[in-house]
Amino acid sequence: MTLAWRHLLRALYLETSTPRTPKACPSPKGAFWTSVTKLGLHTKPSMPPCDFTPERYQSLAYNRVLEIHKQHLSPVLTAYFSEPLLLHQGHMEWLFDYEGNRYLDFFSGIVTVSVGHCHPKVNAVAQKQLGRLWHTSAVFFHPPIHEYAEKLSALLPEPLKVIFLMNSGSEANDLAMLMARAHSNNTDIISFRGAYHGCSPYTLGLTNVGFYKMELPSGMGCQSTMCPDVFCGPWGGSHCRDSPVQTIRKCSCAPDCCQAKDQYIEQFKDTLNTSVAKSIAGFFAEPIQGVNGVVQYPKGFLKEAFELVRERGGVCIADEVQTGFGRLGSHFWGFQTHGVLPDIVTMAKGIGNGFPMAAVVTTPEIAKSLAKRLLHFNTFGGNPMACAVGSSVLEVIKEENLQENSQEVGTYMLLKFAKLRDEFEIVGDVRGKGLMIGIEMVKDKTSRQPLPREEVNQIHQDCKRMGLLIGRGGTFSQTFRIAPSMCITKPEVDFAVEVFRSAVIQHMESQDK
Repeated sequence: MTLAWRHLLRALYLETSTPRTPKACPSPKGAFWTSVTKLGLHTKPSMPPCDFTPERYQSLAYNRVLEIHKQHLSPVLTAYFSEPLLLHQGHMEWLFDYEGNRYLDFFSGIVTVSVGHCHPKVNAVAQKQLGRLWHTSAVFFHPPIHEYAEKLSALLPEPLKVIFLMNSGSEANDLAMLMARAHSNNTDIISFRGAYHGCSPYTLGLTNVGFYKMELPSGMGCQSTMCPDVFCGPWGGSHCRDSPVQTIRKCSCAPDCCQAKDQYIEQFKDTLNTSVAKSIAGFFAEPIQGVNGVVQYPKGFLKEAFELVRERGGVCIADEVQTGFGRLGSHFWGFQTHGVLPDIVTMAKGIGNGFPMAAVVTTPEIAKSLAKRLLHFNTFGGNPMACAVGSSVLEVIKEENLQENSQEVGTYMLLKFAKLRDEFEIVGDVRGKGLMIGIEMVKDKTSRQPLPREEVNQIHQDCKRMGLLIGRGGTFSQTFRIAPSMCITKPEVDFAVEVFRSAVIQHMESQDK
């Protein structure tokens, strides 16, 4: 079903809907509403319809799943909720659990399912390739890799035309670090505090989020610098961000001047002058920080930072793992929203709509520097399955105008959530661009101190109970991350905003007792 037709169905739904959800897609259980005490019936958002019926779950019992997980899988606690969600099936923006309950997925597998769960066209292409050829390795050629390379390179500006295919974002950033050092003959690499660039032994040096740090040495030669966070940082104002929504902080800056940006640049210069060698290898930056809670920098900051890095002999790396492929709406790549041209671009997640795939794209000059020093090889990178899926994802983004949808629906959603910021004292900041949005929860807007984790947990849990899945981020897990598949529509946004509002009200009422 095309995106235009799905929009029409939802428009009809808005005119004719009743409080009942169609049986074809089960709604969350009625018991989920028992936590609502003082709220009226109007606070129970009616879930929009979907045109898909999930298969009946016939696998392991829930308790058996918990037992196996405890006995045989990683003991690291990564699952959301005290009772982890056991998912069974997905269709576009919807997920279904083992009991048949339906959820609107507004986190898309951690910003990964770009065009929708089990998108029909992507499914068909994957099934066709599955019956033809799975794997060859790079010692033989196969058409899907060359077809994909031509399509992807056409979406990047000169001279970013040489592609290395990988399997994950961590792998891609590993290789980008190696490229930067091989090309510059230098070691030091700078990244922002709050940055997440992977969890491999190499990229852990670039990642500057506390719970990803180890007592043991890892990622040598990496230095952190202050994140230019205009909401929580020491400087920020009311015109800083490239977003329809600005911070609640005030400033006296003229339209073409940003004092916060200038102050953060001075901090960046201080890092260059005190913490690294006179010549450096490079600088990594996410166009918008993801794991840190969708943090945006002041306009113009990255452009000046890139110039300073290049003066020191370094290369500039844009980590597009979460921001790329049209998610930000106004541009296909996040770096384009900053008016910069990086030397290396890394990408993953949305590149394969959930299929393990990643890429590093660079200039011929940097690619040759790596080739002189290393016989780089990746067994699974660029396999026929991944490349066929990757090509179909690019086709769907274009055919269904998903970048434009990200811009239109994302802006609509940002403005809707901004109204909640104006309504509730604990909603401190709403920020983002396109379909990458952060909602930072605070004790109060004056202190901007993070809302305690247990209180954020309650809101998060209540959203899930009402059928909405959202993510978390920030140093103290105080920020809700919203990044749905790019196929979502405005009626689904309306539902999500109403659910979130109801969850906040429930939380505030529980605190008043």
